[in-house]
Amino acid sequence: MIEAIDAHQHYWTYSASEYPWIQADWPIRKDFLPTDLAKEWEAVPVGGCVAVQARQSLEETRWLLELADQFDFVRGVVGWVELRSDKLEEQLRQFSSHPKFVGVRHVVQDEPNDDFMLGEAFQRGIGRLAEFDLTYDILIYPRQLPAAIRLVERFPHQPFVLDHLAKPLIKERKIDPWKAQIRELASFPNVQCKLSGVVTEADWHQWKADDFRPYFDVVSECFGSDRLMFGSDWPVCLLAGSYERVHSLARSAIASWPEEDAEKFFRRNATRFYGLDQP
Repeated sequence: MIEAIDAHQHYWTYSASEYPWIQADWPIRKDFLPTDLAKEWEAVPVGGCVAVQARQSLEETRWLLELADQFDFVRGVVGWVELRSDKLEEQLRQFSSHPKFVGVRHVVQDEPNDDFMLGEAFQRGIGRLAEFDLTYDILIYPRQLPAAIRLVERFPHQPFVLDHLAKPLIKERKIDPWKAQIRELASFPNVQCKLSGVVTEADWHQWKADDFRPYFDVVSECFGSDRLMFGSDWPVCLLAGSYERVHSLARSAIASWPEEDAEKFFRRNATRFYGLDQP
């Protein structure tokens, strides 16, 4: 079985004030650290990961990079910077000096304005990433896909990756207009997609693999084996399934793929996109 790179997971030391989106009855209201993730890999063939920001602070970005220094299997960090700030260049220069700082993400899904990404200051910030050889993770809901399409169209040389398939309405079994919009987004060759975060968009307690097939078929057709990558969204995924079950779901999604394509999905695409040059 292929040893994977998990292209999307999180760490945190929990506090209610810093993670207000974690609801009171959720079992993930506790610390999740690299040693906890390493335990999950005892049952599945995963050997490295990309740690992605979970709150919007420079402090967290620094902390994730410190963890990456301590644990070799943290191969890269997608952190947060204030893309609209006059001090953005200073932030990018500081973090880019660390070899494991590979990309940037903003929690756009929580922005009340669906056209947030089209703001002048935000786009000015996106325009600075390429000179620092940084990727950008797009975290949105389906209603924000039209803005994402316009964003990537304006920055054809910026590497983008769509997190969680843009969180389609799987529980409601709704696929349109998400399907057409995903196809349009995928028409831009600088956009990749993570097969991640889908179990929490389904019925947490009763989902089955067939629930995801219509959505997997769309992204498989649109992005192909060269632009899809595996991500667990651990520990958020634990709300709806174990790490092992999420990994199994990903394996089932590409069960018909040749071994070479499966290896791209589980390892090579993430390594190439994020520039994970370490062995």
